[in-house]
Amino acid sequence: MTLLHTLIAFFVALGTLVVVHELGHYLVARWCGVKVLRFSVGMGRVIWSRRFGRDQTEWALSILPLGGYVKMLDAREQDLQDIAPEDLKREFTRQSVWRRIAIVAAGPIANFLLAILLFAGLYMHGVPEPVPALRGAEQQSAAYQAGLRAGDRITAINGEAVQVWSEVRWKLMQSVLAKADARIDVERPNPNGAGKLLNTVTLRLDGVSSNELEGDFLAKLGLGLARPPAVLGKIMDGPAKAAGLQTGDRIVAIDGVAVRDGLAFVEKVRESAGKTLQLHGLRGQATFDVAVVPDSVEDGASGKRIGRIKVEVPLAPEMATISDGPLEAVSKGARRTWDTSVMTIKMIGKMIVGQVSLKNITGPITIADYAGQTARVGLVSYLSFLAFISISLGVMNLLPIPVLDGGHLLYYALEILTGRPVSERFGEIAQRAGLGILMALMLVAAFNDIVRLMFQG
Repeated sequence: MTLLHTLIAFFVALGTLVVVHELGHYLVARWCGVKVLRFSVGMGRVIWSRRFGRDQTEWALSILPLGGYVKMLDAREQDLQDIAPEDLKREFTRQSVWRRIAIVAAGPIANFLLAILLFAGLYMHGVPEPVPALRGAEQQSAAYQAGLRAGDRITAINGEAVQVWSEVRWKLMQSVLAKADARIDVERPNPNGAGKLLNTVTLRLDGVSSNELEGDFLAKLGLGLARPPAVLGKIMDGPAKAAGLQTGDRIVAIDGVAVRDGLAFVEKVRESAGKTLQLHGLRGQATFDVAVVPDSVEDGASGKRIGRIKVEVPLAPEMATISDGPLEAVSKGARRTWDTSVMTIKMIGKMIVGQVSLKNITGPITIADYAGQTARVGLVSYLSFLAFISISLGVMNLLPIPVLDGGHLLYYALEILTGRPVSERFGEIAQRAGLGILMALMLVAAFNDIVRLMFQG
């Protein structure tokens, strides 16, 4: 069923993005007076179609489910001898260059508008996310060296306010790509009484490369979410119960080493299979010391032996739900779409000059995997995924590669500069070159997808 859910999530996402993209072309073509002959979802042979409207436009489903197209009345693709005179003026190449630009650009623009609407909807709905309260960092980490400490709450990065952890990750990712250090404003508890202390630190980011942005680069910097203290929850039959541990006990040290939080406690237990651990803790106002030996069990995910003592430990970070009014949500959605588009272009540029690995290029298999994963998490995650993929589709289509929308826009830009359309011979050569580039990118993406699949397996 997991494979079926993944395929359904993938094709729903792909179908939505293709329909929105092609509707952009279709609606602006109609607005400009161009006759549309066919609107197809999918490529290749048509397997179902119906005709509607004054122009009897054919609405079709085609056999290959990757992509789609809008076929307009175009002298480059068909003989116009039998076309009615009133339709000749509706032929695509007879339109002004600005109308042709509008029609071609409308597809990517539609993808950007979809992303803005999806983000706006999510911002209005409100999404529960961890607040940017920090866990204690290792002394050798960049976060500790910058002066960040356990309990600090990040309020702004480079002068821009942040409210949740995903915004911290996003802002720092942008700084890494810009090869600039980050100025971080924090609030921290006042050790002398009530209230908060405000502080600003500079976090050096030169230890993180662009290639590491897909992974947990925040952990490399020493940044982690604050977790609850190691307070024991439900005790089940096993080593914890046999050692006399009780619900509500707080573990403050193991083998004489202070325990930072519940996550540190769990990590220590997991790495101590079959080893005796000396626990020092608090039970109410009293202290206690017990010895416990974690059972050695096989971890289903990694296949390695790990330790367990059969006790629940709350690990969830502090959460917040931020919701905005319609205008603010649309504004934030537009800013997020713009920032994501700029970051995508920067990543592509760094790939071209060799600063970012081509391993970051993904294809349908990886996209399908992410679609399935986000759909299983919930609708909010799935819609966020859909928004990011819509932006990627819009940016990719604007690249100045013949065959793509951006290639056609490049032709029209040359036409504006020279005062005449590009020659058919030049167009044919450019189309072949563009097709070659596109095929090469598809092969790289397919190779990366297969390697990821084998590595995960």
